Amino acid sequence: MASRCPFSGGGFGGYAAASAGPPSASATASAAPVTSGTRSSDDALSLRHLSDAISTFKAPTEDAVRKALLAVFDEDGDDCFSRDALLRAVKKEGENGGAGCQVHTLLDEAYDTIAAESGENEASLFLRRVGEALAKEACVGRVRRALSSMGSDVGAFLTCLDGVSDVLAEREEESGGEEEEDVASVLAPPEGAKEVGCTCGRSPTRRRYKGGDLTFACDATAGGDLLLRMSSSRPAAPHVAAGSLSALVRVLHGTRMDVVREYEEEKEAGNVTFRFTPSEPERQLAGIPTKRPSTSPADLPMAPSTFCRAFPWHMILDRRLDMIQVGTGLLRLFGSMLRSCRSIATYFSVVRPRGVGFRFEDILMRANTAFVLAVKKASGGDGDPAVGLEIKGQMVHCPESDTILFVGSPFLDGLEGLTGRGLFLSDIPIHDATRDVILVGEQSRAQDGLRRRMDKLKRSIEEANLAVDKERQKNVSLLHLIFPPDIARRLWLGESIEATRHEDVTMLFSDIVGFTSICSTATPMMVVDMLESLYSKFDIYCGQLDVYKVETIGDAYCVAGGLHRRSRSNAQRTAWMALRMIEACSDHKAHDGRPIRMRIGLHTGTVLAGVVGKKMPRYCLFGHNVSMANKFESTSEPLKINISPTTHQVLSEWPGFHTEPRPRHCLPQGFFAEEGATCHFLLGYKNPDLSPGATLEQHVTAALSELEEPQ
Repeated sequence: MASRCPFSGGGFGGYAAASAGPPSASATASAAPVTSGTRSSDDALSLRHLSDAISTFKAPTEDAVRKALLAVFDEDGDDCFSRDALLRAVKKEGENGGAGCQVHTLLDEAYDTIAAESGENEASLFLRRVGEALAKEACVGRVRRALSSMGSDVGAFLTCLDGVSDVLAEREEESGGEEEEDVASVLAPPEGAKEVGCTCGRSPTRRRYKGGDLTFACDATAGGDLLLRMSSSRPAAPHVAAGSLSALVRVLHGTRMDVVREYEEEKEAGNVTFRFTPSEPERQLAGIPTKRPSTSPADLPMAPSTFCRAFPWHMILDRRLDMIQVGTGLLRLFGSMLRSCRSIATYFSVVRPRGVGFRFEDILMRANTAFVLAVKKASGGDGDPAVGLEIKGQMVHCPESDTILFVGSPFLDGLEGLTGRGLFLSDIPIHDATRDVILVGEQSRAQDGLRRRMDKLKRSIEEANLAVDKERQKNVSLLHLIFPPDIARRLWLGESIEATRHEDVTMLFSDIVGFTSICSTATPMMVVDMLESLYSKFDIYCGQLDVYKVETIGDAYCVAGGLHRRSRSNAQRTAWMALRMIEACSDHKAHDGRPIRMRIGLHTGTVLAGVVGKKMPRYCLFGHNVSMANKFESTSEPLKINISPTTHQVLSEWPGFHTEPRPRHCLPQGFFAEEGATCHFLLGYKNPDLSPGATLEQHVTAALSELEEPQ
């Protein structure tokens, strides 16, 4: 087979380049490594950028091909083959915005037309010039940086391009086509077109890459030339790509290549082969060897046994693909079986690249692609743990002995995978990165175990915090039941509470008539049950009417309106509370069956409120008006609501309240009233918008819906 290309600098991805002539400054700059220290994260190259850069010649856009065609027409002038007809078609297609004849169809027609007029060589030359114009236009900025990263010389660039194209195609296939294509390829096959095979060893059914079905393989000849074998369902696509590649080589590496079509290498329809030959100055600078390398094993300074120990997972294959030399790792797997049969097909199957069989020529054509071989037979039989072991490596052609060297290593991800295949860590050579992968994998698993324990501990802490939050919320809710919201919040925060003066607070005091006699004839539990039933109803009314329950002492039930929240309707709400309390008494009876009778007093005035005590603190009201409210309750009558003159004045401004005046001497001692003012009995409330027959609850509910509280 062919020797290595003198421009490849040591093969796939090599860097010992032999410069082809004095390159231009731009070419030298583009071939230099790109540092990322001064670039932002947005300018950093990624696999997507490399994929887009390769698409510039494998799947160029309609607009790019149209511009390239027009550029070639401008250079040729009237001497261009069929210029007028093609130019009119291109311009018409551009004016129609792609609605008419498509550009890729024009390329195919141009090839057929020029080939009929002047031969296939002229047609190929024309399309290669179109490809050159495409590359010159596209090879700028990030595209140029991406392509420059693929190799430091011509051979490395083209062979790496071959391998990277396969990797990107496999990546697209593994992703299931989820990545949306950004460009519409003009070199994509027409709808319903048949897939075309390729003599380069690629499977005809391999998934098309990035919108086009153009495939190619690069191989170096003994004379230093490069053979590019291309395949596409579009007749024009290989010729355009060949021109683009020759221009890219010249732009990126300053190397001028002579491109000639090799008809003898084309064995199937749809396959096109081009020979890339460096010009004479480049050939001289490259130092192409004129003497064949020695085929004598004596010239090898390393003994085979040493090589087998250094590379335990290698094998050397002859033309029949028999293993004529294997490393110590493979020898341990197959043992004495190699004495009876040495064919690689007996012991391995090809996992990747797909579609490649065990043929010497097929393997050479895919030498730039990573191979993954799976063990299908071992010395321990079908139950041997080594069966199924994958070995990933590279196929290297050795022209001095016309053999193939496979250098690889087990494809493993951890110690469990290693021991599960019957292998040991010592089976992996120290220089092999697989050893680091295994050790790092184990370290990662240990870190994952620690991370899981930390996550479990974190969840436990979070659950404990949630439990604490629930208990804290219970405490806060309990404080809200005892104190007004603002006071409860400040107490929870540990702030000191100072006594506060509150204006226009309406206070309600009540007690049960005859409560002492009830207690004398009932057990304590009966009294507690009676008060619990009655006062629970009162607590519901407090919530509905938004009044504050101050305290309960024995049979006394105290309420304040306008204390916990400023309101223009606190007197009305407290009056409705008193009416609902009297109404509720009729539904509750004492232990002896007699109905409970209450007397209630209301008074509106200024009070002083504050928290008293550290243990079991209480929110208490102080002031002369508090005493007066208590006296209005004392001077009331059973099942009556005695309201002070100040409360009566406020209620009289709200329609619906019915009152009855009392003699002036009924005013409690110490209350200073204006001339003519007296206390009243609150008899009931009727909302003007409801019928008189509605219940008290309905009247109060309607009144609450009409209230407009200040913002």
